[in-house]
Amino acid sequence: MDTATADNDAFAPTRRCFEEMLSWLEGTESASMSHAELEDHMARRGREVQRLAFQDHLDLRALRERRVEVAATNGVVHSNVEPGHHRQLSTVMGTVTVERLAYRHPGTPNLCPADAALNLPDQLHSHGLRRLAAIESTRGSFDDASAAICRASGVVVAKRQVEYLTAKAAADVDDFYAGRAPAPGSTDDVLVISVDGKGIVMRPDSLRTTTAKAAATATAKLGTRLSKGEKRYRKRMAEVGAVYDVGPVARSPAEVLASTHGEAPPPAPKASGKWVTASVSEEAAEVVTRVFDEAERRDPDHQRRWVALVDGNNHQIDRINQEAQNRMRNVAIVIDLIHVMEYIWASAWCFFDEGDLAAEAWVRGRALAVLDGNAREVAAGIRRRASTIGLAKPKRKNANACATYLTNKAPYLDYPTALAAGWPIATGVIEGTCRYLVADRMDITGARWSVDGAEAVLKLRAVRSNDDFETYWKWHLDKELQRTHQSRYANGALPIAA
Repeated sequence: MDTATADNDAFAPTRRCFEEMLSWLEGTESASMSHAELEDHMARRGREVQRLAFQDHLDLRALRERRVEVAATNGVVHSNVEPGHHRQLSTVMGTVTVERLAYRHPGTPNLCPADAALNLPDQLHSHGLRRLAAIESTRGSFDDASAAICRASGVVVAKRQVEYLTAKAAADVDDFYAGRAPAPGSTDDVLVISVDGKGIVMRPDSLRTTTAKAAATATAKLGTRLSKGEKRYRKRMAEVGAVYDVGPVARSPAEVLASTHGEAPPPAPKASGKWVTASVSEEAAEVVTRVFDEAERRDPDHQRRWVALVDGNNHQIDRINQEAQNRMRNVAIVIDLIHVMEYIWASAWCFFDEGDLAAEAWVRGRALAVLDGNAREVAAGIRRRASTIGLAKPKRKNANACATYLTNKAPYLDYPTALAAGWPIATGVIEGTCRYLVADRMDITGARWSVDGAEAVLKLRAVRSNDDFETYWKWHLDKELQRTHQSRYANGALPIAA
């Protein structure tokens, strides 16, 4: 059969399948079905028509493929060409076979330019299936993702394979953001960075060294549950970061606490252009560096005010200060007001009975004083009150803790400056990020994570949360082409396979 005749007949199997489907629709069997039964049958038959069309197209490309000059990375020309080499490809429509020419040279792997032209993956599953795995595995468990892929495509992908495909899909996330250039925000907007941590239950072999040692030496009083003060030592901390823009809104201390006094609060500074990241494999310092990288991309000329919102964790503060020093950036660090309020409320119960309305007024007075910039004075007053009424050491524990906290953190409690400049003073954005980016997926009942599996899911959830998935996926496919194909040819230049 000559090429012209073959071209004319290339899609004959597809046409036959389609005609069979039409014939079935005209017959008595389909006429007796409900619409739900018809939907089910048509979905399966339609997928087979699509699979055959895909297969016929690949066969036509194989028929039309012409010999070209092929040289490997080392410059050696692969001049021995063999036709009829086949490989399988599992796609969202089913499995197809790719036939192509193989260019051979003794002692070196074969080169197949047609594989590069199709940007075939290095293994069985297509990029379409990998895309489905990337999306579905960020929504629910890997078992649920496997089931969702089967529902969407009719293709069975086992749970372990879904995990592997998810990891492959996330391979280029870090590089994608390293080369990304987001549009700079308004120079009037505050550039806010924030970091926090959230524990993930891990498999024993995926715990950090210190946690694994603690787990190995831990003993429990009971066999079926933990007693007071006992820990499982089974979590690994995921470091979470966020960068966003805020239009400044100046407020007074009374306005900040208006909602706690039965008044309608004025509008607070609103976050926009939020970007998030998370990692369970990297240390906090690396995530802080990545957060600063994003901030630099938004403000390369250092024209904006940078503010770091934290919950008071000393390690986070140290890392932010160190990174700012390394980059010669002036970053104002502000501790979340809600965490300060929790300390003040805890100390209140040293002086008041539970439920006493007077405690609320007392807490409000201390909070207003802190917002006015008098954290050290508030700390001294709490200690003085505890001593004046003669509280025993156990009873004044929370009062002492609050006073110590306010004293030690006073450099980061400059709320008068923050409020006058219109900065945010609460870490709701990063805490919300910890919840929906980490907890909502990683805390699924019964989940026990490996480092690689958790890292891949976190990266892809961050990409989707940043609304970057479609852009990332196109970029990822280009990287796959470079990695899998271009890197095997001289000068990275792909031969043109007609």
